[in-house]
Amino acid sequence: MTDDKVKRRLTTVLCADVHGYSRLMEADETGTLETLRRSRTAIARLVERHDGRIVNTWGDAVIAEFASVVEAVQCAVEIQQEISNQASDVPQANAMRFRIGINLGDVMVDGTNIYGDGVNIASRLQELAEPGGVVISSSVYDQVHNKLSVGFDCLGQRPLKNIAPLTSYRLTLGGQAAEHGSFAVEEGSSPRETARAPRIGDRHEPSSSTNVALNWLAKLPRPVAAALTVSAFLILINLFTGHKIWFHWPVAAILFGVVLRTVLGHRPESESKGER
Repeated sequence: MTDDKVKRRLTTVLCADVHGYSRLMEADETGTLETLRRSRTAIARLVERHDGRIVNTWGDAVIAEFASVVEAVQCAVEIQQEISNQASDVPQANAMRFRIGINLGDVMVDGTNIYGDGVNIASRLQELAEPGGVVISSSVYDQVHNKLSVGFDCLGQRPLKNIAPLTSYRLTLGGQAAEHGSFAVEEGSSPRETARAPRIGDRHEPSSSTNVALNWLAKLPRPVAAALTVSAFLILINLFTGHKIWFHWPVAAILFGVVLRTVLGHRPESESKGER
């Protein structure tokens, strides 16, 4: 490739690679090759659907490029979903699972092939991905984080082989890593948070034990319920302040009044009324 023929362009590169390919081939060469062919057919179909093109398929890897960053990420998610569906009836140890890396960068073009750091970074990012997962570069994140209904976990700056450390992100949804094809992508909505902090105005339902106590107090006569509430309040003050003496007397007096009122309130009517 001579310098006068080198062309460059900005493109989105997707790199997919089979996790544990050598192990799978050692266990079952024929079955693994057939699964790989089936997976590549599915990947090619999805890449075409999202207006991308397959650049290369050496070994167990697949390199594709896209004009749209959003389409590339959508395609990656659908690839993982499709591969997961294909392996749904296969034992976990024998399932073929891909790792995917996506990068937006400048590449050198030679005919139908592309070269350069833009491709190398995508390849290194897929090495950071979990089996069945997707990892994207910060340049991709900047373009898609507010356009897709997936979440993103920042992985920070990770060292990459022969490449300067760069910030990368793992796709997530509902707190789970983007693996096993367990989600779909919707364009035009904001990323889902993996966890939401409590907000002002949020209502918190009382616990079951609190409900039981409140219901029990509600069934008591109002004076008795008030006395018990005051007694409990004094006991809590005693526990938190460390005092061990003073609260006994007011609590004892209150509880004595409760008992006395309860006894008098339950006397037979004949005893409570005097003869006229």
